[in-house]
Amino acid sequence: MILQNRLYLKIKKNIVHKHTYKSYCYFVFVVSCFFYGCSKLDTTTIGGGLIPEVDNIHTFADTFEIETRQEVFDDTTKITPKDNYVIGKINDPYIGETNANLFFQLKPSFFPYYIGQLPKDSIVKADSVVLCLSYKGFWGLDSLNNNNPPSFQVYEVSTNAHGEWDSVNTLRSIKYEPSINPTPISDVKYVDVRSMNNYVKVGIHDSAKNQIRIKLSQEFLTKIFNRDSSSNNVNGAYKSDSLFRLFNNGFAVVAKTGNGLIYVNLLEDNSRLELHYKKKSRAANDSGYSTTIDTVYNSFFFNTGYQNTRISSVANRIIRNRINVPGPTNREELCIQATPGTYATLSIPRLDNFVKFDSNRIIHRAEIQILQIPDVVNDKVYTEPKYLYLDLFDTGSLKWKPIYYDLNPSLYYNPDNQYYFFPSNGEVDLSYFGGVLSKKINGQAYYNINITRYLQQLVTKHTPNYKMRLYAPYNLLYPQYNSAIIPFINKIGYGRVKIGGGANTDPNYKMKLRVIYSKINQ
Repeated sequence: MILQNRLYLKIKKNIVHKHTYKSYCYFVFVVSCFFYGCSKLDTTTIGGGLIPEVDNIHTFADTFEIETRQEVFDDTTKITPKDNYVIGKINDPYIGETNANLFFQLKPSFFPYYIGQLPKDSIVKADSVVLCLSYKGFWGLDSLNNNNPPSFQVYEVSTNAHGEWDSVNTLRSIKYEPSINPTPISDVKYVDVRSMNNYVKVGIHDSAKNQIRIKLSQEFLTKIFNRDSSSNNVNGAYKSDSLFRLFNNGFAVVAKTGNGLIYVNLLEDNSRLELHYKKKSRAANDSGYSTTIDTVYNSFFFNTGYQNTRISSVANRIIRNRINVPGPTNREELCIQATPGTYATLSIPRLDNFVKFDSNRIIHRAEIQILQIPDVVNDKVYTEPKYLYLDLFDTGSLKWKPIYYDLNPSLYYNPDNQYYFFPSNGEVDLSYFGGVLSKKINGQAYYNINITRYLQQLVTKHTPNYKMRLYAPYNLLYPQYNSAIIPFINKIGYGRVKIGGGANTDPNYKMKLRVIYSKINQ
């Protein structure tokens, strides 16, 4: 590998300074000899460095049409507790509606628990109970005008929500939601994302920013303070985790109105249940004891398992009601909607002849070019996914598998090996593989995906010309190997893009494969 890189760089320098046809032929000859001498395919810098000029004598460019079909996932994605969750409603005129609600438990940090800094502190007055969520961003909002802002209302998860909801360490599908009590415990809360970065006073001495604060009802305030273990030993709800869940089995934050998705993180300290109250405290001094009344608050948090607490339950129900997803035929246009979303299958039949009849080719660059069909009004609000991903349909196992070589060329992996089917660090080298959102001067979005090494394998080894899948994943899963969830970079539900299909007649939008190659035997 090191020898090949040094050889390539030396020849590259020679080409740049001499600009002679003789130097270029020497480059092609030496590199081709090196590849033929290898026992396995290793294209190293091919496709990642110098690409010779296309002169149609020694170096050629070809464009391959792609057959594209629109597909929809039957999505059972699971969100891990460390990631951001989503709440809100979307009514995208192109793809349809999205509804996302969040269900979670907030618990005391220890049991038996008491409200107050010391067990013998007496509460003079219960002031308020505030449900707080750590704000992490939005998608689909006109944040400049705040037109039709998102609004939420809080309910309690039913104490009869048995089964999956009470399962420890369970990652729940985005299709799951527990039952909730029908009576809300808050007014409707409108969220203005423009003010999220402003500090808000919390209690007497504290402040917070990037925090959604929802004041809960007087009825819930009375309920939660009347069950304090220190004052009510018979009906105390804070003696144990099991008693607390019978008292409060969690909260449901339900989207009511608006046109946007709000992202929150439950593990950050900004997410908590604040119990504000005035307490009477006794403190020793030189003359004996003094009594003071302080205004303070206690907080419950999202627990991930420590001390004698049980792990908090969480679920994020995300529903898509699509109105404009065409059927699975070769399409002029496609919609790629981020998880839980849609995908496109790609087929390139003409590659069969390209790789079959002439193996004496070096592939300098093979790139799938994906172009947006712009909507100047809606694209400003319903922005594109940050990243697209491409994998292959394994005709043997009838399941999808990673693409060969191009995900991370610096690391060994083999999509046909159940133990090493993905790069060992779990990461895609986006600087090489591509799939990153880019914009042209006119604002049109585009994505380029590099499949150079994969195409070189097809040419050299005549491996199958697989069908491909293009999508905007939140995470990756290949169940034929194992149940491991491989994180990807996209946020859940973030982005959608209308792109040109293989049947589009407009060259400004048509999806295609562009290949630059040289023939060795000339």
